[in-house]
Amino acid sequence: MSTLPTVVLTELLGIRFEGASLEHVLQRYLEIAQAGVRGMDDVSVTLMRNERPFTASYTSDLALAADELQYGFGYGPCLDAGSSGEVLRIEDMREETRWPGYAESVAKEGILSAVSVPLPLQIDLIGALNWYGRVPGVPQEAVGAGVEIAGHIAVAIGNAVTYDDAARFAAEMQAAMASRAAIEQAKGVIMAQNRCGPDQAFEILRKASMGRNVKLRDLAQDIVKKIQTA
Repeated sequence: MSTLPTVVLTELLGIRFEGASLEHVLQRYLEIAQAGVRGMDDVSVTLMRNERPFTASYTSDLALAADELQYGFGYGPCLDAGSSGEVLRIEDMREETRWPGYAESVAKEGILSAVSVPLPLQIDLIGALNWYGRVPGVPQEAVGAGVEIAGHIAVAIGNAVTYDDAARFAAEMQAAMASRAAIEQAKGVIMAQNRCGPDQAFEILRKASMGRNVKLRDLAQDIVKKIQTA
C-alpha cells in the first residue's frame, strides 16, 4: 500500500509515457516529488553507465550543482547510493564526515540536507533519486516517499529501454552526457581565464547562469561553441 499523499500518487499514476521523451517524463516525476513531499527543495536523477555519471533530470541549477560537485570529487551520496543500493541520508551537511570536501562545498552552495535513494533498475544502468534540502533535517516521510517515487522512476526508465524506442533512449542519454561534457569543458575555459580551481570555476559558471537566467548546461554549451569558433 502506498504511503504517498493521495494527490501525489494520483499525479504519478497519471503520467503518460506514450509519445513523451524520457527527459520529459523524468522532469514530470521530479516536479511532482518536489511539490508534493515536505522537506526537500531541489530534486535530481543521477544515472551512471560504465562508471560515467550524469544528471538525467533536475528541478533547479542548484540541484545540478549539487550533483556536479559529486562528479568532480568522484564521490558523494548519489554516486554511493546508486552503486551500493542503499538509501543515504544526510541530516546536516555541516556535520557530515562520510564525504569530506563534498559536504563542505555543497553546504556553501546552500544545500544543508539530502537524501539519495537508489533506483531499482534491472538494466545496465545504475542511478539514484536525489533530494536536497536548504535547511538541516530530513523528515522521515521524505525518505519513504523517495523510495516509492524511485520505484516509479525506475519503471519509466526500464520501459524506455525495454519497450520503447531504444535508439531514442540512447540518443537522449547521450545528449545528457554531452551536456555534462560541455560543463566540464566550460569549467576548463573559466579556470584558464581566471586562474582558479574547478570548484571556483563551477561557482562562476553557476552564478553567470543565474544572472543571465539561462540554464547552466545551455550557458556551458554556448561557452564551448564560442571557444571552438574563435
